[in-house]
Amino acid sequence: MTHRTVQPAGTGPAEPPSPFRQPKAVWAVAFACVISFMGIGLVDPILPSLASKLKASPSQVELLFTSYLVVTAVAMLVTGWVSSRIGAKRTLIIGLVLIVVFSATAGTSDTIGQIVGFRAGWGLGNALFIATSLAVIVGSASGGFGGAIVLYETALGVGIACGPLLGGLLGNISWRGPFFGVSVLMLIALVATITLVPPTPRPAQPSSLSEPIKALRHRSLATTSVTGLLYNWGFFTILGYAPFLMDLSPLRLGAVFCGWGVLVAIFAVFGAPWLKARFGTAPTLYGSLVLMALDTLAIGLYPDHRVVVIVATIVSGVFIGTNNTLVTTAVMSIAPVPRPVASATYGFVRFIGGGLAPFVAGKLVEHYNTHVPFVLGAVTVAAAAVVLGTVHRALEDADRRPDAHAAERDEEAAREAPGLPEEAVAAEEALRKGGPGRPGELTEGPRPSA
Repeated sequence: MTHRTVQPAGTGPAEPPSPFRQPKAVWAVAFACVISFMGIGLVDPILPSLASKLKASPSQVELLFTSYLVVTAVAMLVTGWVSSRIGAKRTLIIGLVLIVVFSATAGTSDTIGQIVGFRAGWGLGNALFIATSLAVIVGSASGGFGGAIVLYETALGVGIACGPLLGGLLGNISWRGPFFGVSVLMLIALVATITLVPPTPRPAQPSSLSEPIKALRHRSLATTSVTGLLYNWGFFTILGYAPFLMDLSPLRLGAVFCGWGVLVAIFAVFGAPWLKARFGTAPTLYGSLVLMALDTLAIGLYPDHRVVVIVATIVSGVFIGTNNTLVTTAVMSIAPVPRPVASATYGFVRFIGGGLAPFVAGKLVEHYNTHVPFVLGAVTVAAAAVVLGTVHRALEDADRRPDAHAAERDEEAAREAPGLPEEAVAAEEALRKGGPGRPGELTEGPRPSA
């Protein structure tokens, strides 16, 4: 005879909270994240217009990417040091202020050199903001670490997809429009952050400036970081120079790169985890990198065929989204250093590649032809697969680790979120235990002495 246990009413397991039911502080930071991520593809639709209106060469216009990403890369090395001394909220505010100021001044510029310089300041603000936004969302979100990550990844996807569309819409009016648009939206985010995000205490243990550089002594981290640099070279060759081959209006360029961004978002948030679960990290990345190399090579072989360039550019979003998620996951899984340090090191190395690639592409076209930069991009992406193969065993070992104790791993992940480790763990514990304060609300503990 089968006996069935009847659960008394009101004592059943509670349904997990929706990641989209969050306090206002979380929505304020998430909105700022969307606008910040828009900055990645925002300028793509206006690159040809800038070159035409400001009498600049493509390689000069490509410096908009180089100044932004190289400064972001270098700033990644110091953002943890800054936020551990002044607190996450102040770091967020400083980053947002810099983005508001420098995006607005870029819109008032009259020369390409001025815009390049102001984009560098924009990159510094972006690095300060991005480095601490995830920690603040984790510390303030209801539903624990998992819900916070879903919200953060959603903001990433929406921002990457909408950035080129906004750039195309505003750029169709004037090339200055996208810069002013970002400034206004980030000003709204700044006001919301100041008024809605609660004060945040400084961590007891300040970060060291030298930690991210010293971490490159570890072979596994150095190898995966170089993999990131190589595939980002191909990624930003497409993102930076493909618009010059399409001969489209800013609005149509915005639509093309919006399609690209939608695929990046879908495969970063949904596709990559599914592929990893089905095939494993290493095989998925080998396949994705090889296919991305072939996709980039197609542009290199047929740069004068507009349809080929447009289709290959949009399709590259599949591989870029997959690579972004899985290479970052690989870095965090096999690096023998704390995750904030690994994140800073990896961000520094890969954004150096992303920053230099568009400028080099422009110079190669000036000295040779439009085939060369994309063939080079295909070679670097293929080389990324070869380099990644040297840590194949470490990737397999990371995939085989038992999936037990998920709660402890969530707590560890919250502790190691960049920028504000101790606060994230305190918030996570409070949420689990129903500790002081309402769910999703940070409680102010004793502030460590400076």
